[in-house]
Amino acid sequence: MTSFHSRFKKIVILFILLVIVWQVLERRPDLKERLLEKVTDGWSLVQQTVTQTEVPAVPEEVIFQGYVEGEFVHLATSVAGNLRKLAVQRGDWVKKGEVLFDLDTEPEATAVREAQERLQVALARRNDLQKGQRPLEISVIEARLTRAKTDLELAKLEQARYEKLYRQKVVQEEALDTARATTQRHESTLQEVMAQLQTAKLAAREDLIVAAEAEVAVAQTVVEKAQWWLAQKQVKTSQAGQVVDIFYYPGEWVPVGNPVLSLLPPTQIKVRFFVPETLLGGIEVGQRLGLRCDGCAKNIVVSVSYVSPQAEYTPPVIYSRENRAKLVYMVEAVPVKKEEAIKLHPGQPVAVVVP
Repeated sequence: MTSFHSRFKKIVILFILLVIVWQVLERRPDLKERLLEKVTDGWSLVQQTVTQTEVPAVPEEVIFQGYVEGEFVHLATSVAGNLRKLAVQRGDWVKKGEVLFDLDTEPEATAVREAQERLQVALARRNDLQKGQRPLEISVIEARLTRAKTDLELAKLEQARYEKLYRQKVVQEEALDTARATTQRHESTLQEVMAQLQTAKLAAREDLIVAAEAEVAVAQTVVEKAQWWLAQKQVKTSQAGQVVDIFYYPGEWVPVGNPVLSLLPPTQIKVRFFVPETLLGGIEVGQRLGLRCDGCAKNIVVSVSYVSPQAEYTPPVIYSRENRAKLVYMVEAVPVKKEEAIKLHPGQPVAVVVP
């Protein structure tokens, strides 16, 4: 543009000189035609120069000023206790599943051991009910069974002998009846001992076994509950992120629900900027935009995740003389790539470019 102005100035001066010469040489008709030709050539040169040096219009980018916002995760426990170990420091990057801190494990560890012992008692009681009597007791019943069989055989022989003598008219009918009754009594005794042996080999009644199994299930639930409370004394990360702040240190008492530290996952870093109502129609959820910031090697690509449905005044954080008292809409966008989100810091001013 500076070269153009310089050439144009020279051409104007030349034109003025030509006019002066024209007036001076008005008395010279023979030179008039020559001067006219010179003026015409000079004007043509001016038009050509303007045409060649005309700067084409460059479309301006639409840029919105904004800042980086982070949604912090505050990590706390469901139980109170003394902070025994702090495994991280402020500014550390942690991976998913990494241990952050431990509280004192008592009395939860004692409760776990007690619950496990009660479970063993319930298991032993159930297993005992599922078995028969002891082998020695069964051996005693089997011996009684053998004796009952022997007595029955002897009674049958005695009955047969009395029947023979009764037919020979040697003994009275009463003696034969006694022998028959003795045989029946020994048969009943044998049946009784056989039933006792079968019962001894069986387990307890079904209702008792069901009740014992229910006791085992309750004891197992108590163990799992005690183990859950014990696990609350150790906190691990559910997602990767950076430790932003620490609120308690080893040796301090941590109340229930109080966060010990705060974490900022890369997935919860976003950009917040404000769009005038006249340009809101060009912004939609899912749209890809460019992001510029100090220290960024290249533009970071962000995706619009939220467009506020309510208008508000320009916030003071991006206050300027041109933007004051204007109604705008808040828009949030998140970096498309995780490695680019790590480079952004909450509160950092950025410029959002709409291509």
